[in-house]
Amino acid sequence: MTGRELHTLVTTKKVIVACGAGGVGKTTTSAALALAGARAGRRVLVLTIDPAKRLAQALGIREQMRHPTPLSKETLAEAGVTTGTLDAWMLNPDVVFEGLVRRMAPTAAQAERVLQSRLFRHLSELVAGMQEYTAAEALYDLSTSDRYDLVVLDTPPARNALDFLEAPGKLARFLDERIINIFLPSTATGLFKKAQELIGTVFSRVFGAEFFAELQEFLAAFAGMFGPMRAHAEGVRKLLKSSDASFLLVTSPDQAALEDARYFRDRIKAMGLPFAGFVLNRSWVRTDGLVSPQHLELSGHAHVPGLREAVDKLTLLASVELKRVERDRELLEQLKREVPSSSFAVATPYLGEAIEDVRGLAMLARGIVESPA
Repeated sequence: MTGRELHTLVTTKKVIVACGAGGVGKTTTSAALALAGARAGRRVLVLTIDPAKRLAQALGIREQMRHPTPLSKETLAEAGVTTGTLDAWMLNPDVVFEGLVRRMAPTAAQAERVLQSRLFRHLSELVAGMQEYTAAEALYDLSTSDRYDLVVLDTPPARNALDFLEAPGKLARFLDERIINIFLPSTATGLFKKAQELIGTVFSRVFGAEFFAELQEFLAAFAGMFGPMRAHAEGVRKLLKSSDASFLLVTSPDQAALEDARYFRDRIKAMGLPFAGFVLNRSWVRTDGLVSPQHLELSGHAHVPGLREAVDKLTLLASVELKRVERDRELLEQLKREVPSSSFAVATPYLGEAIEDVRGLAMLARGIVESPA
């Protein structure tokens, strides 16, 4: 078991997407991967969804942040980062979409018309997949800019993350002018005109004439952005399928987490996305630095009353833990057999249930990319 595979990812890829079930340490692993990239001298951004409070504080993440925030030089130095940088951001769909509108609107006035519309504030509720699309859009925009060499995305729990992966396609279908034009006033005649009149009648009766007029005005203001947004959606799809991206599945020895990971692996492969491999977290595969009680040197202390009995009890407890080690190592070998030759399965060192500060992240980062054979 080496850290070579993950070291290659954090030093060569532009995008790493971490997926997995809830409770497997996916957010922590994502942050540690990002920190490992920064330790390697890269400019790195970690995008997260809902980090634990203590971890968010350690990374300088606050709710409603409008842009990524860099970790201070002092914090980075504490984590062993000398030449790289690390920014962190908890995704804010409203902020991302507002930026998208301002960039893609033909004019500043048209952008303001869209942003001031009452419907804009409810767009994520009106369009299935809009919130997930903003995550994909943020990933695309930030990873293709000159600001970062690597972007690590921490996705929602596995089944929900499928919405993120499919969001660009959903949005592209929504932005089909053949559908949108049905709602807009036009000089069309014949069957198309009758379809427009029918749609207008139904919407006006159900939602009211005022709402339908507002919807038409909103879509008319939005119309000039449909083409660029569709092109961006295609850009997201190409990026996620390219050799610049890698999808990692973070799991634990828990059976439910493993089932989610395997399900998600199959979906990633079916969608033609670059599956890098499994990261087995919170396991006992790694016994870095641990010493078996029977190897303790008692010379010079053997006369201490009860010491031998205490060591014998520790040996018994150690035998129980070693069975867990054996179980988890067998699981890791099984995961290795389940991946193609181009992918891998690796284990992280076990550092306890929760890592809540940058020092802990640095320990995990070192363990991820510098794990011993």
